[in-house]
Amino acid sequence: MPKILMTSVREDEEAAIAAYAQQHQVEIDISRDELHPDNLPDLRQYDGLIVQQTAKIGGDATFYRTLAQQGLQQITTRTAGYDMIEVALAKAAGLKVTNVPAYSPRSVAEMALMQIFRLLRRTWAFDQRVAQHDFRWGGLQAREIHTVTVGIIGAGRIGSTLAQLLHALGARVLAYDINPQPAYESFLTYVDKETLLAESDIVSLHVDLNPSSVGLLNAADFERMPAHAGLVNASRGPVVNTDALITALMSGEIEAAALDTVEGESAVFNHDLRQQGVADQRIQQLLDLPNVIMTPHVAFYTNLAVQNMIDIALDDVLLIIQGQPALHEI
Repeated sequence: MPKILMTSVREDEEAAIAAYAQQHQVEIDISRDELHPDNLPDLRQYDGLIVQQTAKIGGDATFYRTLAQQGLQQITTRTAGYDMIEVALAKAAGLKVTNVPAYSPRSVAEMALMQIFRLLRRTWAFDQRVAQHDFRWGGLQAREIHTVTVGIIGAGRIGSTLAQLLHALGARVLAYDINPQPAYESFLTYVDKETLLAESDIVSLHVDLNPSSVGLLNAADFERMPAHAGLVNASRGPVVNTDALITALMSGEIEAAALDTVEGESAVFNHDLRQQGVADQRIQQLLDLPNVIMTPHVAFYTNLAVQNMIDIALDDVLLIIQGQPALHEI
């Protein structure tokens, strides 16, 4: 019977893992911890390895060679992003790398849509007022979604799904993507990044994290955006230059931001920091700003998405163990 180790397992994943193990006759051990070189278990007893984390696993070529020497053929992340794995080093060690590129585009797209509504309705500002027992409306008139332009940077699986939802609601949808898809042009209009920033009331980010997307939005980009514009980031934190974003929010270059992901989040998100507080100064700065809505990287977190992340990741591992091509090898 194949035996697989899954790390960073949450309690809400356990039912799906147990159901898969029973259905496919596979033994699955779980660990609550992330995988790093300093806590690497003895993997010789395992046939497969599945991780889920935003923090880089770390390690050099020796680390990945160790995985292979202990008998593994692959390393899988049950997420769409795979920047936590040094793919080139893993492949050089003879390991296959797989991910789950489409666990549920609707989950993230729906979260982004909700945040777009919150920015347009200025609920962040009403929340601040109501918390202080100030129930006045003055200065917080909202905009209806069919009257605005939403710019989507990264119109892939998630971005295009969001575009369809927005189009159905009557919004004008602009998109910037290095790989335009003619099939999407019935519900969005492709433009260059500068045009998108200048004409959008809300900008929503849905790009992969890779060397070309790090710092994709910087100080000059925020200057191009209208002062009433809002930003939604449901992709990855390093896509936005955090210092530039803080400056733009404090100076009024943009009105507000809804952030489901931020730089340095791995030490903060999914941790209970009520006693010690947030050590990361930039994340604390964002939390202190009245015009920031922050959620702890939960846009993916739905019943369907969690099930798919488990099933698709395990399917690929079993295929590799059986000597067959994985469906989602990077």
